[in-house]
Amino acid sequence: MIDLSTTMVDLSNHHQPELFNVEQAAKFIGVTSHTLDVWRCTKRHSIPYLKIGRLVKYRKSDLEEWLNSRMVFVAA
Repeated sequence: MIDLSTTMVDLSNHHQPELFNVEQAAKFIGVTSHTLDVWRCTKRHSIPYLKIGRLVKYRKSDLEEWLNSRMVFVAA
């Protein structure tokens, strides 16, 4: 018999990434949800996303990284 108490992992101390739905993600980056849907379907911008069944989710950290990659620096 297997002792399951020794094989269980305690997830209570692990950091869970903040997940946004399409509307929340769009608001976070300053576009409409329709624009974000189009970008995802046409692969216009490579913003990472998760598919959970039929749901699309975005990690806040991925959105922040994508926004930072879009930064344009202008010489003074």
